[in-house]
Amino acid sequence: MRKQLMTMLEERNEEMINIRRYLHQYPELSFEEANTANFIAEFYEGKDVDIERNVGNGFGIVVTIKGENPGNTIALRADFDALAIKEETDVPFKSKNDGVMHACGHDGHTAYLMVLADCLIQLKSSLSGTIKIIHQHAEEMPPGGAKSILDSGIIDDVDHIFGTHLMPVDSAGTVGFNSGYSMAGMSRFVLGIQGNGGHGSSPHLANDPIVAGAHFVTAIQTIISRRLNPFDVGVITVGSFDGKGARNVIKDRIELEGDARYMSVEARQIIETEMHRIVKGIEIEFGVTCDFTFTNNYPPLYNHPEITEFVKSSIEKMDDQDIKQVIEFPKFSGSEDFSYYLEKIPGTFFFIGCKPKVVEKAYFNHHPKFDIDEDSLLVAAKSVGQVVCSYFQQSHHSELEKTV
Repeated sequence: MRKQLMTMLEERNEEMINIRRYLHQYPELSFEEANTANFIAEFYEGKDVDIERNVGNGFGIVVTIKGENPGNTIALRADFDALAIKEETDVPFKSKNDGVMHACGHDGHTAYLMVLADCLIQLKSSLSGTIKIIHQHAEEMPPGGAKSILDSGIIDDVDHIFGTHLMPVDSAGTVGFNSGYSMAGMSRFVLGIQGNGGHGSSPHLANDPIVAGAHFVTAIQTIISRRLNPFDVGVITVGSFDGKGARNVIKDRIELEGDARYMSVEARQIIETEMHRIVKGIEIEFGVTCDFTFTNNYPPLYNHPEITEFVKSSIEKMDDQDIKQVIEFPKFSGSEDFSYYLEKIPGTFFFIGCKPKVVEKAYFNHHPKFDIDEDSLLVAAKSVGQVVCSYFQQSHHSELEKTV
């Protein structure tokens, strides 16, 4: 099965690229991906699979491939939403939806998984178990699609789950892993400060919320420097400070908004607790009133060590011209709602290098000039296909079951 699958993927490489380019031209924002979902679902129509549409809180799709013999159930996931970014690349398949762009590689994720899934459907007689293909909506916008798909119950029977992400930190042919906490959790906070407006010449007759807000911006950085364990990771960013007004007028009210990133649940709890304390202190110190919300969006992503090692070892054993190196990727402070799956289902989330070949500078995910080396699509398909084949080999499968 393994050799046959790899040959099939190589023969369909151009199809993967064409699907990716089509999706790239017609990107859709989170929770608005109706046309993308239709395109994906139509691809599976008439095939020997079960298709569930509108799974979760949006346009999620779960395709179930049942092997000829009973066995464990695994899930493979790819996301398909885009970002509110105006594309600045110079490619012939540039986005036709102005102000919307696949700037994070989700078009590539979807393309490789569609073709891989179709190949696995054709080889299902060789499978002893079940594969659930999760085409997930709304990864980019909290609350995201992953948690709602979990909450739907449709993947309650999944034993292990695997996902990948295209990253331009290395060239195509590179597969990267990181074990344990590997990507940051994310929380959003909003602070409204109600003061007492007045004339800029008479601050003693007013209560300036801008001064209170400026103190908040400075004070919350002490949470990272003085409250977190020095070996923990945390970042707090105030990205919006809405205090615009006239130069000689003390505003009545302002609003700040930002996010916090962290690599452990414990760090999140400390950040949230300390931010609430600082807000209370500002009310007392500056005589203002505050309304403060701290919303937990995505938890930290935890790659289960035993399964990560199993997947890494499996890909290292490949004798394949397209898989050039398997390395350890650094931990990443970005966030990913695949973390919700990993809270409930043992699995791992690994990375596929996609740095374009002929560029002076590779633009990172979420940049308007983000692009990929399309050779990375075949690398992703082969890597995940290798994991599937290794998993369903009884000797590897039994070994993995002992560790989880």
